[in-house]
Amino acid sequence: MLDITTFDATAGGNVIYKALAHPLAAEAISRLYLKLAESGPIAIVDPDGYAAALLALHPNAPPIEGIYVQDVRAIGSVRAGHVAKPLTDLPHARAGAVLAAAFDTGKLEERLRPLLPAGAALATLDEAKLAPSLLTNPRRYLDRLNFATNFALFREADGLSTRLVTANYWANYGAARIRLWLRLFDGAGIPLATWEQEAPEGAGGIQIDSAEVRARFGLPEFTGQLFVHAIGAAGHDVVKYALDIFGSGNDASLSVTHDANAWPSDRYAGIPAPAEGERVILWVQNSHAAAIPAGAVALDRMGAEAPAALPRAIAPYATEALDVSELLPGLRWPAQIEFRAGRHMVRPRYEVVRNGRTRIAHANVERADLRSDPGIPTLPPQMGRGYLLPVPVLPRTRFRTLIQPTPMATGQTNLPVRLDVFDRDGMRVAEEFLGCLPRHHAVAVDLDDLLPEGALADGGHVDLTYDFRDGGEADGWLHTLVRAEDRTSGHVAESSFGAHIFNTLMTYRDEPQSYAGPPPGLSTRLFLKLGSEGRRSFSALIYPASAAWHPFSDTELQLHDGAGTPVASARIAIACSGSHLVFPDEHFSPAQIEAAGTHGYVLVRDTTCRLFGYHGLMDDRGGFSMDHMFGF
Repeated sequence: MLDITTFDATAGGNVIYKALAHPLAAEAISRLYLKLAESGPIAIVDPDGYAAALLALHPNAPPIEGIYVQDVRAIGSVRAGHVAKPLTDLPHARAGAVLAAAFDTGKLEERLRPLLPAGAALATLDEAKLAPSLLTNPRRYLDRLNFATNFALFREADGLSTRLVTANYWANYGAARIRLWLRLFDGAGIPLATWEQEAPEGAGGIQIDSAEVRARFGLPEFTGQLFVHAIGAAGHDVVKYALDIFGSGNDASLSVTHDANAWPSDRYAGIPAPAEGERVILWVQNSHAAAIPAGAVALDRMGAEAPAALPRAIAPYATEALDVSELLPGLRWPAQIEFRAGRHMVRPRYEVVRNGRTRIAHANVERADLRSDPGIPTLPPQMGRGYLLPVPVLPRTRFRTLIQPTPMATGQTNLPVRLDVFDRDGMRVAEEFLGCLPRHHAVAVDLDDLLPEGALADGGHVDLTYDFRDGGEADGWLHTLVRAEDRTSGHVAESSFGAHIFNTLMTYRDEPQSYAGPPPGLSTRLFLKLGSEGRRSFSALIYPASAAWHPFSDTELQLHDGAGTPVASARIAIACSGSHLVFPDEHFSPAQIEAAGTHGYVLVRDTTCRLFGYHGLMDDRGGFSMDHMFGF
């Protein structure tokens, strides 16, 4: 596992990871290493504890004589395999150069020069800084907003195209100008193209289309990854997006997947084993300039604790399509797969190939920092049903829906869960206690087995929630996979997400969660793209409520054009614990949709409650896509 710190629940994303992992930083550090190697062994001064991450992400350093620390408590600790020495010993180092593993080192350099070994040169990580033109805040290099970055699976090959869709949501936080710095890597990890793209001045739509990129740069077909760096960001240091994947010609494939989560994790889960007649391909995409060694990543059946390692290395920034049956032969749905990624990549995508169609979805971060919370089983009545995971039920006249709880923390040995089923008007029509499921369970509930024919003909939703009647533990990190299947075409789409406490005035820890301040989160701001090329955009909006809240939502659908200018608005009222299937073309006229343009979008806004939503596209060939929406 890479010795890096990427993200934790209290501190958020680790900016030093982002600063060292940026592709341009990787190139600069490689040049710095070559220069230092001319002087012989190097000593590393590590005042801030960055050396381990530096050497993990960029291991091809010159021979290291020693690592020197300033904090006396760190003397004798092991950093990147070296026993840390006191900085006062630096003058005696047998090193031809000293590297200060720090940024913004003006004062530090003054202190170090009298301590340099005789004839030794001094270098710092300031030599690996991005150019000021690429920084949001040039005055403070390790400002998180300087590294608003992310990766995306990007594909223009084998009849499949991808389109990254988002909005300049930073404008809502006061950003004056946003530029995207973009680099496309091919499957071997070789840069194919590097360019910049201006975002609209206001909160306008942004699209990056793989076919347009290929034509613009005269590229061959590619399947790789796109690195996105937003310059000028405000409010958010993460690039959020939806990624559409669609077929051309006779290929009827259509799917959508959420953003990649910008910080690598130890493990990922929520990956289904293949059903009969399916292939499941995990896209292993190296997010770093260091190769993934052979044996460093592995697959395991969830709960088996018998990982099967990938026996080959993955080159820097490379992409490999791993058929899960190579490492886990014979494993079949509804078994689940855990990916032990060793912090080598951001959240991966998996692809399911079935009957000539392909669908792509994302795995989720499996957390290693969570422990059982004894407060959850004893939440007071004011919290109602507590943690809820709302999932859509698309109209059952056309769609079949399957739900599978997924362990999503290494400490989860059991899942005590129940399904509460609601119609669109918020009436509970069924519930099903699934038991205290073991970690290795293979339970997938088909709603056809739970509901009578005709129930939820126009759709509804299910809340997955805790139920401790048979005991069990909880940590609040409850997840599920929801799978919808078109009964006629056989097309399938799936999504996965985690639970929250919804729409109560009372709070518990950081719930009900808010994106823009302390809990309770009682408002909604969701992004819904528009349809194009014969595909209709839709959103399954759900008004989940842990306890009683407003009887109806006061939800505004705000249509914006590609520059972020409002075009029109419409209002809907969703019953508490109810849902609503939104098609923009049913709420706005053809002229209004045309005025919004191909880069327009709908902002789902509600100041009275927090809605949860899923979005996608539908076409006239029985194809559709679905994943959870993002907010800002």
